[in-house]
Amino acid sequence: MRAVLTDIEGTTTPLSFVHDVLFPYARRRLDAACASGEPRFAEALRLLRDEHAAEAGDIPPFDDGAPYAHWLMDRDRKSTGLKMLQGILWEDGYRAGELRGQVWPDVAEALRLWKEQGIRARVFSSGSVLAQKLLFGHSDQGDLLPYFEGFHDTTTGPKQVAGSYTAIAAAFSLPPGEILFLSDVTAELDAAREAGMATGLFLRPGNRPAEPNGHAVYRSFAELR
Repeated sequence: MRAVLTDIEGTTTPLSFVHDVLFPYARRRLDAACASGEPRFAEALRLLRDEHAAEAGDIPPFDDGAPYAHWLMDRDRKSTGLKMLQGILWEDGYRAGELRGQVWPDVAEALRLWKEQGIRARVFSSGSVLAQKLLFGHSDQGDLLPYFEGFHDTTTGPKQVAGSYTAIAAAFSLPPGEILFLSDVTAELDAAREAGMATGLFLRPGNRPAEPNGHAVYRSFAELR
């Protein structure tokens, strides 16, 4: 492999950090953010309004955006507008020292080794690019941003669609077969494999049960070195 593409939640970072720390932090601040009228939230709220207009079925009113944002969070929806809004709120937390990104130590060690070996790395997560950079830039393993050459979120495409991985391979300027994609979600790995990438399923402590479905299985980045 000449390059590695990695998921975050359940792969580089414990699920508990995302669900027990990041999500509650943003939820407690959603109402005030949506009602604030601050320009920095305008694009996220515009995207949320567009997503709300395209919804069908029993959904809450949009109002200032907060009821819909809470509804999306309750369903763990990979909404681009919600992820953008969360990223802005998390930025406040990281800059204030209230948040610190959690990254498994074996990930930091592998990234440093890969950098020395010329193996390139990118991230693909449903969290916004801003949220990704904040987590790795303010991590408990130090500033890991220099080890990544690029970050991708749902603006690249859905994580369970092969075309998203084809687009990322083009960003790498590499054939998909020279890229290893790592995730804790089998459906994402299936999509990457359909695009031609090598794949690895991560079984970390606290991860949801997942069927390998023919993907290589790893429990630590140390197994990849």
